[in-house]
Amino acid sequence: MNKLSTEKRIQVVAALVEGNSIRATVRMTGVAKNTVTKLLVDLGHACESFQDETLRDLPCKRLQVDEIWAFCHAKEKNIAPEHEGVLGYGDVWTFTALDAETKIVPTWLIGERDAWWATAFMRDLAGRLANPVQLTTDGHKMYLDAVWDAFGVDVDYAMLIKHYGQDSEGEKRYSPAICTGTERRRVTGQPDVAHVSTSHVERQNLTMRMSMRRFTRLTNAFSKKLENLECAVALHFMYYNFGRKHQTLKGKTPAMAAGVADHVWSIEEIVSLLD
Repeated sequence: MNKLSTEKRIQVVAALVEGNSIRATVRMTGVAKNTVTKLLVDLGHACESFQDETLRDLPCKRLQVDEIWAFCHAKEKNIAPEHEGVLGYGDVWTFTALDAETKIVPTWLIGERDAWWATAFMRDLAGRLANPVQLTTDGHKMYLDAVWDAFGVDVDYAMLIKHYGQDSEGEKRYSPAICTGTERRRVTGQPDVAHVSTSHVERQNLTMRMSMRRFTRLTNAFSKKLENLECAVALHFMYYNFGRKHQTLKGKTPAMAAGVADHVWSIEEIVSLLD
């Protein structure tokens, strides 16, 4: 079997991490669709393993948590009866956490938007931190038990609850309802009210939608398999954490700001994880 050269691998990965779809990457690089997909899956697993081992004992101080919607295989309303309720068919949610200071994403989890998955995510997050943190989530009730289960009293936890007005009839398909106000609610510990915010992690949601074609709304570039989505997300965060300078960090990547890397990773270095 022919093996892609390192140069071709770099071209493919560079196209993918900048938000191009599989088919667009095929047209840009001349690499076959199945080959691009296989490279994405293989490298995604490697990126996931590397970050799982590396992103430990992180010096995070102010974490923000959110979840972002996507779908696999087909929209929820179009799922065949035999696939109803099966993860990987229809709606899927990606839980993310972001440190407001270093901008690093310590962990993520793709699953369903319920208390079981939220608890699994929070347990994993808690195990990656070196010190107690201030944590902010939105007002979803699933986070209450999840945070308590993972952190107990060793966290300064608050919810940012947003209140929305009615949808604008002409734009409701494309735009969220207008936020009419917010409420900061202390849950555990003594969170600093000035830092009760989810703005940074919500901005990360936009970065995900811009950097992964399959997260774009109203798209036909959705993931056909859950594994493909998981690997695309792992590759995205590998590039985001280690390979892309953050505008607010003065030439550093989030991994450098968090002390888990000493230089900006090139695409070639990311590709070398396959070896």
